[in-house]
Amino acid sequence: MAVLVYTENWDGKFKKLTYELVSYANEIAKQAGTDVTALSIGNVEDSELQSLGKYGAAKVLSANDSRLSQLVNQAYTSVVVQAAEKEGADIIILGNNFTAKAIAPRVSARLKAGLASGATAVPSSLDPFTVKKMVFTQKAFTDVIVKSQKKVVTLQQNAFEIIETGGSGTVEQFTPDLKDSDFRTNVTDVNKVTGQILLTDAEIVVSGGRGMKGPENWGPLEELAEVLGAALGCSRPVSDEGWRPHTEHVGQTGKIIAPNLYFAMGISGAIQHIAGVSSSKFIVAVNKDNEAPVFEAADYGIIGDVHKLLPELITAFKEFKAS
Repeated sequence: MAVLVYTENWDGKFKKLTYELVSYANEIAKQAGTDVTALSIGNVEDSELQSLGKYGAAKVLSANDSRLSQLVNQAYTSVVVQAAEKEGADIIILGNNFTAKAIAPRVSARLKAGLASGATAVPSSLDPFTVKKMVFTQKAFTDVIVKSQKKVVTLQQNAFEIIETGGSGTVEQFTPDLKDSDFRTNVTDVNKVTGQILLTDAEIVVSGGRGMKGPENWGPLEELAEVLGAALGCSRPVSDEGWRPHTEHVGQTGKIIAPNLYFAMGISGAIQHIAGVSSSKFIVAVNKDNEAPVFEAADYGIIGDVHKLLPELITAFKEFKAS
């Protein structure tokens, strides 16, 4: 029962999610008594590829084709499928992010494999293959049983710790057989936000809600984010009112995120918002309403006026960083 893990890169570099995936795949491989093969698509330096060995990848397949410089769902699906067939992989692991959500169902269909999306733990059993995930807008857990011979699993971000094994992985060039039909979609241009931390990549996110009372009061939130090296987010009412851009909207109907630390400042905590941030490792809520629903989801809560508390938090974090 070989294990293949797709290791996405960002401009040729791996991020925390990648190492979580390899660590997760390695734990499953140990359960199955096999090895992990990592698949990288795009132009990544050998030194970066070899770093995957430290987290359990015995082999790294590098599919470096100029046509794969941009995400094309059909093409990336073909690469993953062919890599799985080459390695005889019965378990294919991907992250539960936008890229994987685009290609995991396609891989599942092509391989006639069962799909378990948003897993939060290693399988409790390999026979039958049973893995835990969150359901009901992440209010409950359930066990998903996959009965097909091949399985595709997407891992929820921050659901598994990074584990260094001290190993080393061999890098092998992989040239899949890609057809013109794999490139029916033509990506002509990609516009990326620069000069700021992206919400989906951020380790820390600072978000504001209607309790901020207006766009003119966002300065302290921006300062707190700068001090912490955090990304800025907001609740849906804030973006709907035009106080902040829709790109900062966090929640089930906006961006679903899983940072290590999430600050909900003046956010009441509607179920749609909490569903989009509940995978955060720690949630800190500040609200003057002690019955605000956000406190039910928060790990730490401060009952008070966000406008009075923000300057104190900024000062405290500055002093902490300076010490």
